[in-house]
Amino acid sequence: MVTAFIMIKTAAGKSEGLLAAIRDHEGVTDAHIVAGQYDIIAEAAGDEVYDVMHSVATRIRDLDGVADTRTYICLE
Repeated sequence: MVTAFIMIKTAAGKSEGLLAAIRDHEGVTDAHIVAGQYDIIAEAAGDEVYDVMHSVATRIRDLDGVADTRTYICLE
């Protein structure tokens, strides 16, 4: 099992509306609105790195109101 954290920047005022959509994505295990450089942090899991990088991260990046994402794969 591969776990990753996806840092998400949203357009102004879009975080609240995007949170539910991100949590509903298959592969997302949790998501939170946070203060700092990013607006939302999502935890995702999949059987392989490809599942997380290309399925979960790409679908989140394509949501309307998402300005930027960074995906960090857990090594432990």
